[in-house]
Amino acid sequence: MTDSFHWICKRLETYGSRTAIASTDGLFSYQQLAGKVDRWRSILDAEGILPGDCVAIRGQCCAATTALLMALIDTRCVAVPLASANEESQQNYLDIANVGFIFSFDHAHDWRLIKREKSEPHKLIAQLSAQQKPGLILFSSGSTGPPKASLLDFDRLLAKFQTNKNRGMRTLAFLLLDHIGGLNTLFAVLTQGGMLVTPESRAPEKICQLIEQHKIELLPTSPTFLRMLLISGAYERFDLTSLKLVTYGTEPMPETTLQALVQALPDVRFKQTYGLSELGIMATRSKSSGSTLVKIGGDGFDYKIVDGILLIKARSAMLGYLNHQSPFDEEGWFNTGDVVEVHGEYLRILGRKSEIINVGGEKVYPNEVETVLMQDENVSDATVSGKSNPVTGQIVTARVSLRHAEEHATAVRRLQKACAKELAPYKVPMIISISNQPHHGERFKKKRSA
Repeated sequence: MTDSFHWICKRLETYGSRTAIASTDGLFSYQQLAGKVDRWRSILDAEGILPGDCVAIRGQCCAATTALLMALIDTRCVAVPLASANEESQQNYLDIANVGFIFSFDHAHDWRLIKREKSEPHKLIAQLSAQQKPGLILFSSGSTGPPKASLLDFDRLLAKFQTNKNRGMRTLAFLLLDHIGGLNTLFAVLTQGGMLVTPESRAPEKICQLIEQHKIELLPTSPTFLRMLLISGAYERFDLTSLKLVTYGTEPMPETTLQALVQALPDVRFKQTYGLSELGIMATRSKSSGSTLVKIGGDGFDYKIVDGILLIKARSAMLGYLNHQSPFDEEGWFNTGDVVEVHGEYLRILGRKSEIINVGGEKVYPNEVETVLMQDENVSDATVSGKSNPVTGQIVTARVSLRHAEEHATAVRRLQKACAKELAPYKVPMIISISNQPHHGERFKKKRSA
């Protein structure tokens, strides 16, 4: 039994008949979850799955996939969650991770095992296996370039939960198993004796319905989804009085969205989170519910600011990428690529350096322009990015979605005029297109051109 799995099992035993997971196939107690883990151990053994084998889990978070993941940790395998990737991407991921076994789950949570031919393991996976450690491979969203495959030591990743003995909350599993935030939510809830509710759909109406039905206390999500929630008005049609805390991360939060949320849900506390697949999730504290200023750090994490860029050193940091060079410097610092402002003890995260638009040497942060565009009553969403220009290097462009149909030229003139009132001339979008295509990917993170 691995170091992490030993203490997790002991912890779970103490919760007995409490409900651990609620999903479309029923309610499962901690005792039942432990029984499922035992059965998965037997299946892994019968199928000849050994320590160091890379095993993919293709399916949504539920009692079955959770128990399988825990059994893989105990067997010292390398788990490869593939919850949100499309078929073409998945094939690429399977090759990069040298996956030998795929457990594929359907919507009814039934599964089948697919075996693939294995080749020599990556040297980092071989090193982890030699240390008899369980592993985890996570793929980046690819929003700022080709997806990178991070290999993490699962024991290191889970160690922080051993000392956290807060009361577990009724939590909605919004983020997926192939997302570092989704895994953080899963193990935070289970190691604290909470209840995890897994949604079949992430539409605002369905999420609000589950909050009402299960008296959800904690919703970990993204700014993009929270914007969708406001637009839908679903929060007004359901009883959300049980909701105590909403955490948001993965991308910068527009000030206009946060202020609207505080007004719409005044009894809910809003908290910004921060983490990366390469490092894990660190402790944070927002200055207030309505503030985008945040403290980061905590046990096992250090940070520093160099030329306005956030660098982090983490005890739970990945061993490295399987398909890219190591991003760590000689002292173990990881360049996050996030541009930040320092406000005393707090930081404001402005966005990825790769997404900053350079107009004739002047910097434009997409989130700043999007905040202004989304103040317009007829704009439901906006995505700002840069476009090459032979004179200025780049120009600012925007794609907006409208709540109600409107003549294109009229909408563009109004939006450019609104931007000109609040922004410097070089920040005003020169091109504004109107489209009702989604602005986000399957992880509910805004898709923006670098």
